[in-house]
Amino acid sequence: MSSPLAVPPSPPSPGPIEAEVARIRSLVERRAFPDARDAALALSAQVPENRDVLYLLAVSERHLNLIDEALATLDRLERTHPDFSRLYQERGHCHMMRRDAPRAIEAFLIAVNRNPALPASWRALEGLYRLVGDEANARTAASHVATLARLPPEIVTATSLFHDRELALAEPIVRRYLLQHGNHVEAMRLLARIGIEREAFEDAEILLDAVLDLAPDYHAARFDFARTLLHRHKHRRAIEELERLLAVEPENRNYRTLIATTYVGIGDHERALALYRSLRADAPQAAAVQLSIAHCLKTLGRRDEAIAAYREAIAIRPNFGDAYWSLANLKTFRFADEDVAVMREVEAAADTPTVDRYHLCFALGKGFADRGDWAESFRYYERGNALKRAEIDYRPEAVEEQARLQMRVCTREFFAARQGVGCPDPAPIFIVGLPRSGSTLLEQILASHSAVEGTMELADVPRLVNDLQGRSARSELPRYPQGLPEIDVEEIRRFGERYLADTRAYRSGKPRFVDKMPNNFRHIGLIHLMLPNAKIIDARRDPMACGFSNFEQLFASGQEFTYSLEEIGRYYRSYVELMDHWNRVLPGRILLMRHEEVVDDLEGSVRRLLAFCDLEFEPGCLEFHKTQRSVRTASSEQVRQPIFTHGVDRWRHYEPWLGPLRAALDGR
Repeated sequence: MSSPLAVPPSPPSPGPIEAEVARIRSLVERRAFPDARDAALALSAQVPENRDVLYLLAVSERHLNLIDEALATLDRLERTHPDFSRLYQERGHCHMMRRDAPRAIEAFLIAVNRNPALPASWRALEGLYRLVGDEANARTAASHVATLARLPPEIVTATSLFHDRELALAEPIVRRYLLQHGNHVEAMRLLARIGIEREAFEDAEILLDAVLDLAPDYHAARFDFARTLLHRHKHRRAIEELERLLAVEPENRNYRTLIATTYVGIGDHERALALYRSLRADAPQAAAVQLSIAHCLKTLGRRDEAIAAYREAIAIRPNFGDAYWSLANLKTFRFADEDVAVMREVEAAADTPTVDRYHLCFALGKGFADRGDWAESFRYYERGNALKRAEIDYRPEAVEEQARLQMRVCTREFFAARQGVGCPDPAPIFIVGLPRSGSTLLEQILASHSAVEGTMELADVPRLVNDLQGRSARSELPRYPQGLPEIDVEEIRRFGERYLADTRAYRSGKPRFVDKMPNNFRHIGLIHLMLPNAKIIDARRDPMACGFSNFEQLFASGQEFTYSLEEIGRYYRSYVELMDHWNRVLPGRILLMRHEEVVDDLEGSVRRLLAFCDLEFEPGCLEFHKTQRSVRTASSEQVRQPIFTHGVDRWRHYEPWLGPLRAALDGR
């Protein structure tokens, strides 16, 4: 297992564009501004939206006293990179050269709000505020200058790079400083924040825990620690940390927002709703808070109130794609014609951010499907998926190799040699499979039984897998599943006990509970080892129906395989191969429930499901739609209605465009 302080491998050699940018930067540092400007102009013709080229061009133009040209270059830079803090700092310097103090102050303030680690901006603000007679703000700026001056220059540089999203440049600077100088709370916190951005949450947790040992009153680090715990689904610990912070600053908006989100994580939606409403009262134009209110209402089954709340979020921010998609994601909601017209206009607008654009595309896909315009519906689904796929790093080969490793390690002989190990508690019922396979329906049926608790898609098995895997994402020989044969019997039993202890936060005391994390099908071997009496149900749906249902679904997080028809087909095929393996090596341990059979014969399917789970038949399980409980998945509204059949073959409307899915399912 690697240390979180280890220096990462050197980045690959720069290409010709990067090399020329480095040469221009060197010219600027040597104050060879005419040559730097000429080179930047030539390179900008090749890469007109390159951030660093435009920035260096503007710097050169300012130093050559070409202020109009510099400001025009900065306007170009803002159109393509509006969050780059140093463009606003450079704009401030331009306005200072024009002796325009108000505009300079405005520009420098934007810069430091985006990136507080800009000493030049703070120094400029201090001088400008004194110039205009604003002593209070001058003192504030001076305090920031002093704070940055107390920090090591390397950490100031790395912090500035971090705020401008240059993580690959910031990370090695911080790591080298810590290895050379030992513990430094600011450097450790910065490295943890880089880890959070890179989703290396275990590393971040270790670092922040160490920071708080050294500086227990460092509130910003404790807030980062609570965020990290939330990412790791350690909700109770996160609440403890946030309660400590709120005891000191009870009105802190960031603390209140995060603890509300944490209450959502443990399923306490009523408490979360009250907190979100108090936040909204303090900031009526907070569209994101309004969206959270709507999500809580939806989860609690208060559909009409949720719809009104989503519409209010749209009223606050008219291009709020997530709010439109959330309405579509109710599944039972239909957009009016005027809604569709507005969505099309907003989606096509040049200034609509990409994240809002793909949310709108998925909502429009649903809107046109409801109108029977399947071609236009597919066009928007295809566009939304392409936009989403472009921003995620998913490699199907890694998933397929992990499945092959499971099959090599977890053999019939492997399990025979470990029979009877693990924690014998029969409480858990795992529902596995692909998303959109009917798993929420099965969970709702089981949760309608008097002895069964419906929870949510629990992250406890994936978190255990991450711990077994180790922290090094670069390891050529992953420790899981290869390391399973080396784990002793007592450790396996402790895994099961830990799972039961950690999931207790989501339960209310019933003897049985459901964990419906679909991706747990990859880890059935580990589940069987640590919880040999747990029940495992494979929720399966026709591959074409399931595949397209995933393609039309925009997931809140995870499920990266769903944004390409070909990759969905590959994932489904790998899933079936792995499930066939589990059924061979663990015969009788997994119940296959086909969605189409549940729809065709509800009572027979319910009786078979309950019998497998060693539960007495209860008529209430047939009236699952009457069960009042929080449901957080995309099927939340559908399982609150009696079972229906019209969606089973819905994918056939899109069959002319699903060739890549069918080919991938067939292995072509």
